[in-house]
Amino acid sequence: MVAALTRIFGVHNLALAEDVAQDALCRALEVWKTRGIPEQPSAWLMATAKNRALDVLRRERTAHQLAPELRRVLDSEPELTPLLEQAFSAPTIRDEQLRMMFSCCHPRLPEEAQLALILNVLCGFGAAEIAGALLTGRAAIEKRISRGKRALVGAELFDLADAEFAARLDTVRRALYLLFSEGYHGSSQAPVRAELCEEALRLTTLLREYPPANTPTTRALAALMCLHCARLPARVDLAGDLNALADQDRTRWDRALLAEGLLLFESSAAGSELTQYHVEAAIAAAHAGAHELRDTNWALIVSLYDKLMGIAPSPVVALNRAIAVGERDGPEQGLQALRAIDDLERLAHYPFYAAALGELELRRGARDAARRHLQTALSLARSDSERRFLEKRLARALPD
Repeated sequence: MVAALTRIFGVHNLALAEDVAQDALCRALEVWKTRGIPEQPSAWLMATAKNRALDVLRRERTAHQLAPELRRVLDSEPELTPLLEQAFSAPTIRDEQLRMMFSCCHPRLPEEAQLALILNVLCGFGAAEIAGALLTGRAAIEKRISRGKRALVGAELFDLADAEFAARLDTVRRALYLLFSEGYHGSSQAPVRAELCEEALRLTTLLREYPPANTPTTRALAALMCLHCARLPARVDLAGDLNALADQDRTRWDRALLAEGLLLFESSAAGSELTQYHVEAAIAAAHAGAHELRDTNWALIVSLYDKLMGIAPSPVVALNRAIAVGERDGPEQGLQALRAIDDLERLAHYPFYAAALGELELRRGARDAARRHLQTALSLARSDSERRFLEKRLARALPD
């Protein structure tokens, strides 16, 4: 809705586009309570937004500086309605979402602000969700969003034929990766937010369908999302709580998505570039190839994490590598790898570091140490879903 409305009002009137979109959503909340949800909710919302935009244009013909193509026909009602119909057509909306993604990656903005802007404007993230995705304070994110929207004032929507396309493509992919991660890890609201994962995959598919953006790196990102999305049905139990990898029913994995992800992964090998997305997709493919947990090729996974540490090192990547080392070489080696992580203070408040220590201590028979670590992990839980997950791990690992 925002992308279509921005085409009508111009990117410099982004706030007006967001207001009209919000009006459409509020109208849905009112109408659907009494009439029920329509058969095609998206079409209903788009039609409502389109009608609301027409009302705004009729009432405020001179109140806003509008997009150039709109100014030419604003005084002609017969021409205005077809223009709105075109703006809300499926092909136009697809193109405008791409243009909006790239418009948010304005060169005057630092990458952090570009990411916040894409997640807020195009993906509908609030400041708190973006702060969780970027591991940053909410106040800082609010400033980034505000700064980003100010930068768009007076700008035109990005032309996809612009020479800056390739430079902006990296930031767009990064934003979609963060959107997917927020849904897959779900730390802000629920164990898994499948709708965010699906939205990230949809937007990445949209990007991949645009030939200049259909690069091996984009296909690697799409492969990563497909392979992880395929495992979503098994990531939560019947109560809606998070399932550990060892507890997942692999018969519930989506085989069609797995196959699509593996095909995309093979296609991403074209060219010489090796990115974070390639390596993460390779790790996901290694997990996907194991019919049971004991079939997992942990040696391959450790080697892939070694590559990932060379490309995109972080304490969380090091944590995942250490867990894989524990699976490959045993708990003693896993504990050594955990304690050897650089910048451990960044994991001080991350519950799954303490949980990993507890699990490995339990495997080597140190029950008291395991209990202490798992209780620490429980005290660090950032949401109810994490708390329930860790409570179950503690109860199953160390029954009274």
